[in-house]
Amino acid sequence: MNSLLYTIAVILVICWAIGFFFTAIGSIIHILLVIALIIFLLKIIRRPTAV
Repeated sequence: MNSLLYTIAVILVICWAIGFFFTAIGSIIHILLVIALIIFLLKIIRRPTAV
């Protein structure tokens, strides 16, 4: 599950980079980038802490 979230986040960031250069689909890609950042933040929040 953890690697799946990272995979999705990486794919979304790559799509955002492509959309940044091809502005025709840029607005959709920026929405996907926000989703990728939310997934990344949830991953950091849910990480178990070593005590």
